Amino acid sequence: MGRLIFDLRDHKIYMFPEHSPKDAIQSNQYLIIHGGKAVLLDPGGNRTYHRLFEDISQIINPKEDLEYIILSHQDPDIVASLNGWLMTTKAYAVISKLWTRFIPHFGLNSWLEGRIISVGDEGCIINISDLNLFVLPAHFLHSPGNFQVYDPLSKTLFSGDLGASVGMDYLETDNIESHIKYMEGFHKRYMASNKVCRLWAKMVMELDIERIAPQHGAIIEGREAVKGFIEWIKNLRCGVDLLAENDFRLPTIYLKNIFALNN
Repeated sequence: MGRLIFDLRDHKIYMFPEHSPKDAIQSNQYLIIHGGKAVLLDPGGNRTYHRLFEDISQIINPKEDLEYIILSHQDPDIVASLNGWLMTTKAYAVISKLWTRFIPHFGLNSWLEGRIISVGDEGCIINISDLNLFVLPAHFLHSPGNFQVYDPLSKTLFSGDLGASVGMDYLETDNIESHIKYMEGFHKRYMASNKVCRLWAKMVMELDIERIAPQHGAIIEGREAVKGFIEWIKNLRCGVDLLAENDFRLPTIYLKNIFALNN
């Protein structure tokens, strides 16, 4: 079963943190239920599909009640199971227009392609029952076509790879200072640059956020922790900021082989 992270009358959020195979990167899937209808966020790879479907089936009837599947970006740990979900439910899949034509490469049946909703760079609003979910631009964090989802009722920002953490033994934290060491390496390598981090921080500071729920690792819980994360990411040098001239050069062994061939 999933882990219930928010529960208010007819609005519930479940986190599924333990469906990834042991030989694969850990990933979280999230289910938002409102008014008896549901949205699944980043459903995962093929090897998560059957267990996740079984777990969700204990909470809702996915064949009837799942309305949308929102894909933050194109990575296989997000998209690879999509064909199964569209085959067994009536849901529509929502993804950046940059990645719409890439989805068939994951084995999507051609007759299901009409249930793919492509979203422009500006994002969109998805309605379930009487609730609006905001699909927010988060491009280059880390994908060039990347979205996050804000739920204004629970005040939860589903942040995709931003906020991801690796190696800790807990599922939520309210202590950003001690949590940074589990996020730092990933963000320095995978996020594009400090410029885009600052643009993102400026945008989300306009939102009322109680928690940040990333696709990998622990949820960042509480306003102070959220504020601390935004401040940290706003000042983080990452990606192209860290490149040096000698990071782009031919490997020495290659140069030796070329030299041998030419002599």
